Amino acid sequence: MIQDSPRPDRAAPSRRRTLALAAAAALAVGLAVPIAAAPASADDPGLVGSELYLNPWSTTLEAAQSLSGQARADAQLLGSIPSADWFAKGTPAEVEAAVDEVVSAADAKGRMPILVAYNLPFRDCAQYSAGGALDTAAYRAWIDGFAAGIGDRAATVILEPDGLGIIPHYKTLDGSTEWCQPAEVPAATAAADRYTQVNYAVDALGALASTSVYLDGTGASWLNVGEISDRLIKGGVERADGFFLNASNYQFTANSTSFGTWVSSCIAYVTKVNPGDFGSCGNQYWNGGPATNWNGTAMSQYGEWTPGNADLALNTDGVDSRYASILGAVEPTTRFVIDTSRNGLGPWDYPDGVYTAHEDWCNPPDRGLGLRPSTETGVALVDAYLWIKVPGESDGKCYRGTAGPLDPERGIEDPAAGQWFVEQARELIALADPPLAPLDCRVKVVGTKIGKGFLAALTVRNGGTTTLSPWTLSWTFDGDQKVVKVVGGTFAQDGATVTVTAPKVLKALRPGKTTALVVTGVGPAVEPWQFHLNGRACTS
Repeated sequence: MIQDSPRPDRAAPSRRRTLALAAAAALAVGLAVPIAAAPASADDPGLVGSELYLNPWSTTLEAAQSLSGQARADAQLLGSIPSADWFAKGTPAEVEAAVDEVVSAADAKGRMPILVAYNLPFRDCAQYSAGGALDTAAYRAWIDGFAAGIGDRAATVILEPDGLGIIPHYKTLDGSTEWCQPAEVPAATAAADRYTQVNYAVDALGALASTSVYLDGTGASWLNVGEISDRLIKGGVERADGFFLNASNYQFTANSTSFGTWVSSCIAYVTKVNPGDFGSCGNQYWNGGPATNWNGTAMSQYGEWTPGNADLALNTDGVDSRYASILGAVEPTTRFVIDTSRNGLGPWDYPDGVYTAHEDWCNPPDRGLGLRPSTETGVALVDAYLWIKVPGESDGKCYRGTAGPLDPERGIEDPAAGQWFVEQARELIALADPPLAPLDCRVKVVGTKIGKGFLAALTVRNGGTTTLSPWTLSWTFDGDQKVVKVVGGTFAQDGATVTVTAPKVLKALRPGKTTALVVTGVGPAVEPWQFHLNGRACTS
């Protein structure tokens, strides 16, 4: 199954919007979304229970800089929620520097960065996200650079989306030859090389003091449970922290949870009960078992899977009971994370007979954001819900079996993979489940460069329904700028982060009201990409 094409590059952002040249004045209108505040525990450097890092210079906020109106507000709203940072090319030195930039910023705030390593040789089988390291030696050097960029600081690595789902010249457990058969890759060694590469990355990253590593577990609508369990074991999952599911895809969280639990159960069965017996692992393509009197069918991806469901195609009882019967007292222990960035409404139920290649993973219409990222899921084996895919970034130019250049389902030409897709961002927000409220504060910045420094007037509007008393406004600079004076509040600066607190005489900011500041500083006159009012993100 061909999967989504994640963003092809994670270059350093093109350094930031310069403060608009003008005199000191100000405006406002507003919004808000909560962000995490507590630092990750130094005693427990793992993903579970940590606070996720929100990158103030993310590609989402970068996209907002060239947008206006609703499209800009949408990008800033999505940029107020933590999503992964992707690293997909560069020399070892370049990726080390890029990773270090993100990890250093996250470490300074005591937060957990989510880093996607996406540079395997011949990744994505030369489809929309073609590219990757030249060969195994080059990949090892790149991973070494990646690992050096992390060092002994906390980080979570999503290792190679599609890396175990799409393997060149691969034969499955049942002897079938998969579709990825590139002539330029040696058929005799391609699969072995892929496992060598993934295992090297698992060991190099896993050797770091505070790094969690998750391998590609594909998803509930892709490989069957036994097949992906076999690949995960060969890829080194027993030496990693677990696996990830639904990367850049749209499968319901409930379905991914069941599927992941079955994969974990299969791994336990074939490693602790009956070695190598992957064929006995119940899976989503026939769900009969003791609890259903061995009545079964292929499970449907177009509804949420639950125990006791009246629709057999959505009922998990059969597979659940199969694992209960074969595992006995053995408990599954391999943990996983789920990408919930775009699965609020589940996958696109594409029209039958319309497209020769429906490409339901590629910018499907009318999808919604899913659960917000969290490292506290309440589900025993699920370490986190993450936004691995950056919502709002295109899956690629989707032709659905036509000659293009238009996406026939949308009637427009889709942006290239990883580029901002205004229309899709609007859909994801409008159809989010759970719903996502617009930001309810606004900061207007009018500034000018003065010699080696800057002068900026900020107008802050509380568009919410609650009086903020006292109010605080915070932002992060992109470099070594220093604030020297603030009129309209008192300030504190910790590294690149500045926090302004209301003066005692004007400490309350009522709904619909504004307050004004004048900020003087030294360093480049570059406007931050996002401000936070009392910890809640604002448009600007």
